Amino acid sequence: MGTTDEGHPVPFDAVLFDVDGVLLDSLPAYRRIWTAWAAPHALDVEHVWRNTFGRRPEDTVREVAPALDPAAERRVLTALMHREGDAAFPAADGAAELLAALRPDGWALVTSGVRETVHRRFALAGLPLPAVQVYGDDVREAKPHPEPYLLAARRLGVDPRRCLVVEDAPAGVAAGAAAGCTVIGLTLSHPPAALPGAALCLPSLRAAGAELARLLGPGERPG
Repeated sequence: MGTTDEGHPVPFDAVLFDVDGVLLDSLPAYRRIWTAWAAPHALDVEHVWRNTFGRRPEDTVREVAPALDPAAERRVLTALMHREGDAAFPAADGAAELLAALRPDGWALVTSGVRETVHRRFALAGLPLPAVQVYGDDVREAKPHPEPYLLAARRLGVDPRRCLVVEDAPAGVAAGAAAGCTVIGLTLSHPPAALPGAALCLPSLRAAGAELARLLGPGERPG
């Protein structure tokens, strides 16, 4: 956080949220999906799983199975996701209250997911959508590259250094930190040691909500 000439902290202007594992409780469903995908390819499920967080599906395929066609395997993964159904991706605990308390133009989504899928799941979960949303198909370079977070800050008209990022994945934390944002890491899927770019690690979205209330300016503060 920057400081004023008097040395007082400058409040942050916006919050940039990852979606899966942060605003949606999606980890159990995605674990089933990737396990089902890995089995016929005789791939190590744990290795595959570790490479999924915060990344586009085709980027994971390139990493764990470079001999396979990423586009074809994404279609397989999409079919497995549809088999799960959108109800398998509910709102994370505390997400609805937190988002409802934020100023509508003071937050954005930054996800490697697909726009139509996120819209369906948010509608089913009763979560609002912000004006600014950045998806995997919106950028040339996905997380851990900073491009997704830089694009969100630009669309909001906010300096990235005045943005808070809430992430749960190493790739997402690295992307937010590389963009110059201050990152809050949720330790729902990884320990703090796996999120070295996070300025602060917290155990849940509810805990992050309390921290956001402390860090945001009066116009953006939840609660």
